[in-house]
Amino acid sequence: MPEPTDTAAPPDYKLYRARPRLLQRGRDGESLLDELRGTPPGAEPPKRRRRITVGRVVLWLALAVAGWLALSLVLFLISATLQQDAVPDSAQARLAGGGVGLTSPQTTLVLGSDRRTPGTKEPGADVAGPSRSDSILLLRFGGGHSTKLSIPRDTVVDIPGHGRNKINAAYAIGGPALTIQTIEQYLGIDVDHLFLVNFANFPDLIDAMGGVDYTGGCVVSRINGGYKNGGVTLRLKKGTTHIDGKQALALARTRHNECNPREDDRTRARRQQKILSAMKSRVFSLGGFVRLPLISWNVPKSVQTDMGGPKLLGYALGLAFNGNATTRVLKPSGFETLPDGGAGLDVSDAEKQAEVRRFLR
Repeated sequence: MPEPTDTAAPPDYKLYRARPRLLQRGRDGESLLDELRGTPPGAEPPKRRRRITVGRVVLWLALAVAGWLALSLVLFLISATLQQDAVPDSAQARLAGGGVGLTSPQTTLVLGSDRRTPGTKEPGADVAGPSRSDSILLLRFGGGHSTKLSIPRDTVVDIPGHGRNKINAAYAIGGPALTIQTIEQYLGIDVDHLFLVNFANFPDLIDAMGGVDYTGGCVVSRINGGYKNGGVTLRLKKGTTHIDGKQALALARTRHNECNPREDDRTRARRQQKILSAMKSRVFSLGGFVRLPLISWNVPKSVQTDMGGPKLLGYALGLAFNGNATTRVLKPSGFETLPDGGAGLDVSDAEKQAEVRRFLR
């Protein structure tokens, strides 16, 4: 009888090999998916491109717009900081110093003098003081309020300490400080901020915008003798005309229009307001957006003001959202003879009070 063994016989195993999946079948172990893609063996498959969707396009556009606005903001603040021509301390001391017109109303005085820049070829142009204020405009906006009032430069008023004279003489006698005091006394309102238009850089600002579209009647004027005498000759047809900076400045200065000799300072003030409105429309157009960094750089260079960069930016935003009112002009009731024998425009107390009420309402 055979003796029993200590170990059992090993079990009989069968080995099975899993069949390759369809996309894994290929020559030399290469997957069929790699073969179809053209991917070399062992290499990582290329990343799939992200699909361009409407949402992604909108996001990219929003980022581009934000970057363009940020660039314009930085250029604006740098330009405002670099400007050294602030308004005189005497004028700043006269200002009430209200807000910037974002949440509450404030009043701004805009003055443009008839002083010309050094190097001008215009005969008789005044390049050294004293000069007179060529345009006088009051703006009031903020908190949903928006009004504008233009004072004709030949309006006769009492200039503190200097008697009766045309209102534009206050600038020649005592600069912007005396002009502020005269206007506050004449109208009984407080002036919060001041802008002195820099005619030297005004054309550059218009050109930075790519020009503006001006709509109005026929204008033919010869500033300081016209082109043949070293001045400027302006010819505009009735309707809408695209004008550059040099033409816009000549139009703002036009007092005698050969197309209509009956025009007076009120017509001139209305033309100036049309130019300002055209500038605003240009800034908020597609062309203005494309040129926004260049415009932002030139705006602070075109004016002298009591406000610094950040405050001026807030003012610009307040004006953009609240400054859409039409401009009213003080209407003279007749003429007044001045002590020196000259004549100016007389505005009745009733007219003045009515316009002040509209302005402050």
